[in-house]
Amino acid sequence: MTDYKECRLCPRQCGTDRNIKTGYCNEKSDLHISRAALHMWEEPCISGSKGSGTVFFSGCNMGCVFCQNRKISRGEVGKTVSDERLVEIFFELEQKGANNINLVTGDIYIPTLVKAIDKAKGQGIGIPFLFNTSSYINEESVKALEGLIDIYLPDFKYIRDEDAVRYSRAKGYVETAKAAVAEMVRQQPKCQFFEDEYGQYLMKKGVIVRHLLMPGMLIQAKMIVKYLYETYKDSIYISMMNQYTPNGQLNDYPEIDRKVTEREYKSFIDYADKLGVVNGYIQEGETAKDSFIPDFDLTGV
Repeated sequence: MTDYKECRLCPRQCGTDRNIKTGYCNEKSDLHISRAALHMWEEPCISGSKGSGTVFFSGCNMGCVFCQNRKISRGEVGKTVSDERLVEIFFELEQKGANNINLVTGDIYIPTLVKAIDKAKGQGIGIPFLFNTSSYINEESVKALEGLIDIYLPDFKYIRDEDAVRYSRAKGYVETAKAAVAEMVRQQPKCQFFEDEYGQYLMKKGVIVRHLLMPGMLIQAKMIVKYLYETYKDSIYISMMNQYTPNGQLNDYPEIDRKVTEREYKSFIDYADKLGVVNGYIQEGETAKDSFIPDFDLTGV
C-alpha cells in the first residue's frame, strides 16, 4: 500500500507528497479531526441506545456538489492531532459507552489508521471498529485494513459513471466502488450480531451498504439495489436512505435542488421488497433535516 509521500490511496492517484502539501483531498498527512462523540443517527444496529463513537476526519477525496459536510470535507474545520491522541480518543469513546468506533471518511488517512487501530486492539479495546466510507477508495487500501475493521459501512452512490462525474467529480466511481465493496465482503462475509443489556441487537461484524436516494434518480437507485442483492444476497445489509437535503448551493444543478418525494422513496422500497431484500434498513418520517448533521466544533478532539 502506498504511503503519503506519493499519495495514491484513492483513484485520484494525485501523487502528492502529503508530508509537505495538501493533496486533492485538501489534507496533508497529519491527522485532522473535526469531532469525536457519540452519534445517534446511524442504523439501529450501529447506534443502538448509547450511540456510535464517531470520529469525523477532515478532508475528502470526493467532490460532491450536494455535500452536507462541506466545512470538513474541504478541510476548513478541524484540529491536528497526534497518532497517540487518536488512540486516546478511541478509548475515551469506549468509556463514554460507545457501541463501536466509527471512522467517518478515514479513507485518506489509512496508513495512520492501520497503526492506530492495531495499537488500540493491542491495548485491549473491547468494541468493534467500523469504517464509514464513500467507496471511492482503492481495493489495495481496503486490503490494508484486513483484520482491523470489524464492520464496513460503505456508500454505493452511483451505478452510472456520468452521474458520478457530474455530481461528485469522481471518474471511475462505479468500478472502484464495486471492487472496494467486494473486498469488504471478502473480509467480512457474514453479518454477526449480539444483544446488549437493553435488548437491542448490535452488529459486531459485517457489511452494511448504503444508498442515498437522490431526486430524479429512482431508476439508478433500483439498479443499485438490484446489483447489490443479486451479487451478495443476504450476506450484507442494504440501507436505503431518503435523507437527501439540498445544501443551498445547487443553482447549476436544478434537477437535484429538491428533497426526495414520498412517492419516489416508496417506489424504491417496494422494488427492493419485490426483489426479496430482507436484510435492509429504511428511513421513516421526515429525515431530510439538519439533525443528521452534527456541529463540527471539535467536540472530543
